[in-house]
Amino acid sequence: MGNYKEITTVNQWQNIFDESKDKAILVFKHSTTCPVSAHAYGEFTAFNNSIESYLVKVIENRAVSNEISKDLGIQHESPQAFVIANSDIVWNASHWKITKKELDKVTASL
Repeated sequence: MGNYKEITTVNQWQNIFDESKDKAILVFKHSTTCPVSAHAYGEFTAFNNSIESYLVKVIENRAVSNEISKDLGIQHESPQAFVIANSDIVWNASHWKITKKELDKVTASL
């Protein structure tokens, strides 16, 4: 999936979160130092769908990661993935539960 965009600022996140009112989005929070996150990143990048997809590197962009947790009202984990529609979480998973198969299943009905 080379078709994701990286979120590096809180302003970018706020704009993307606002966009989720009109269309579903996928956000993947990734720790670049964690082997479990590296595995989940492989699953995320193997996923290929037309849903707008975004990556947040949690160590390098901690403020963005914290803002996402605050806005969504969900505790931070890493790795962590969300499908957001109508500015609300419709699906989320963390660690080993982030798989291409699960992403395919969740996004099939969007």
